Amino acid sequence: MNTEHTVAVEEWIAADPDPLTRAELAGLDPSSLRRRFADRLHFGTAGLRGPVRGGPDGMNRLVVIHTTTALAGWLIDAGHAGGVVVVGHDARHGSSSFAADAAGVLGDHGFDVIGFATPVPTPVVAFTTRRHAAVAGVMITASHNPPADNGYKVYLGGGPMDAGAQIIPPVDAEIEERIARIGVGSLSVPTTSASAPDPRALDAVEAYLSRVHDRCGWRPSNLRVALTPMHGVGGDLALRALAAAGVDDVVVVDEQFAPDPDFPTVAFPNPEEPGAADLLLALARRVDADIAIALDPDADRCAVGAVVDGRWRMLTGDETGALLATAALSHRDSPNDVADERPLVATTIVSSTLLGRVAEAAGARHTRTLTGFKWLVRAGEGLRYAYEEAIGHCVDPDAVRDKDGISAAVSLAVLAHERKAAGNGLGAALDEVFARHGVHRTGQVSIRTDTADDITAIMTRLRTRPPATLCGTDVTRTDFATRTDHLQTDAVEFVGHADDHDLRVIVRPSGTEPKVKFYLEVVVAAGGHGHLDADKHRADTLLGDLRDAAGELGELR
Repeated sequence: MNTEHTVAVEEWIAADPDPLTRAELAGLDPSSLRRRFADRLHFGTAGLRGPVRGGPDGMNRLVVIHTTTALAGWLIDAGHAGGVVVVGHDARHGSSSFAADAAGVLGDHGFDVIGFATPVPTPVVAFTTRRHAAVAGVMITASHNPPADNGYKVYLGGGPMDAGAQIIPPVDAEIEERIARIGVGSLSVPTTSASAPDPRALDAVEAYLSRVHDRCGWRPSNLRVALTPMHGVGGDLALRALAAAGVDDVVVVDEQFAPDPDFPTVAFPNPEEPGAADLLLALARRVDADIAIALDPDADRCAVGAVVDGRWRMLTGDETGALLATAALSHRDSPNDVADERPLVATTIVSSTLLGRVAEAAGARHTRTLTGFKWLVRAGEGLRYAYEEAIGHCVDPDAVRDKDGISAAVSLAVLAHERKAAGNGLGAALDEVFARHGVHRTGQVSIRTDTADDITAIMTRLRTRPPATLCGTDVTRTDFATRTDHLQTDAVEFVGHADDHDLRVIVRPSGTEPKVKFYLEVVVAAGGHGHLDADKHRADTLLGDLRDAAGELGELR
């Protein structure tokens, strides 16, 4: 390293308040240090995320102090000095100390901090930020990332669509500019600390449960639920929320119920990942459950399993979204509806087109946004429901302006209760949707890369040498990077139409991981209940072919 880099490293190590990360950095060779200090964490799709380790490119106490100092300065300059700020954390490695540092910095800057003393689900922090008209909220979490990671998520106050929603440009860039201007040597370890649990935080949990109860109601139910919080922080609260809805026959995956930052029973703590829900589905079969529910570790996502075509399987996020949207639009009125306006439902550009057909049939409005709930919850006034294919669902936008796995779990349990009372289940409900709107099958192919240059090479090739056909179907290309509306982003879409089916592939770099994602969809035209089995088989075959085609498109050449 040159002299400038050496000085930067020495200043960082001297300022780091954590003896463990100081010692870690001091023991690295020059090449490793150069990589650690080549860049710092940046705000992505859902805040900062990175491995828990020393240096500016990891999650550590100094990075949290740095980031929170910049956030505090931004809030003060924006006219929010002394306002309420909510701080919460999950049970990942480092989360408790990171949250304490964030709360301390904010307290030292004169803010009124509502701090959660114990781990809490992310949607509770979003709810509390909105409920208390806070000027900001900070959640320490990496959601469903690998065990080595942690993260820093920021909510802001504002008007009806913005209060309690994640930050969006240009705010994220403005905070990052402040981080870059702050001298590491000028940072001080926070002195403000909470001496006792904040009663407002304790009250917020009860208020959140009351809101879920008010929205979903109570009914005597004989529904049996299999549940896993996947070693995360949502288990106890989910049990309470389900019981408040009248669903108290809940059997949990014991091995995954207690919070554990190492996630020992899964290779990857994301219910979407192959194998992650195996213990849940085995439990559901063993206890003859009516529905299986999996939360991710910070409980902002919810996946559901059911008997479909005679076997237990997890539904895709798109399938779950169609069911929840159908249920949401069957209610005539919602507190969030706008007078003289049809209700609005929203999803993202990478999610299924099925939501648009459901909305049209229900006489509702439908829109697409960029990926991420920071965009979805700002889709427009009158928003009744929003989802993304990555098992994120916002079923009560007026209370939680983010995805909320616990309220989604209760909504799904209520829907399963109603279907059981009618003599069938969620599989039958899904068949009804397909029979009416066509069989929609979605999938994803991810191409992991070693460098950012590899990602650029793949995206450039798809723009300069696009395929003319996919699976024998002529396709047209749309480059979202050249759009001039709110959907402008680094993504390319290929769409094809045939007599009996449509297909679609949208490609974009991941916002949180070093990979390129191919989002796939095939639609087989609705043939009614009599042709449903054949239509499903046709759709599955087409999706398999499209997976192969996407894999070839993602090859580095």
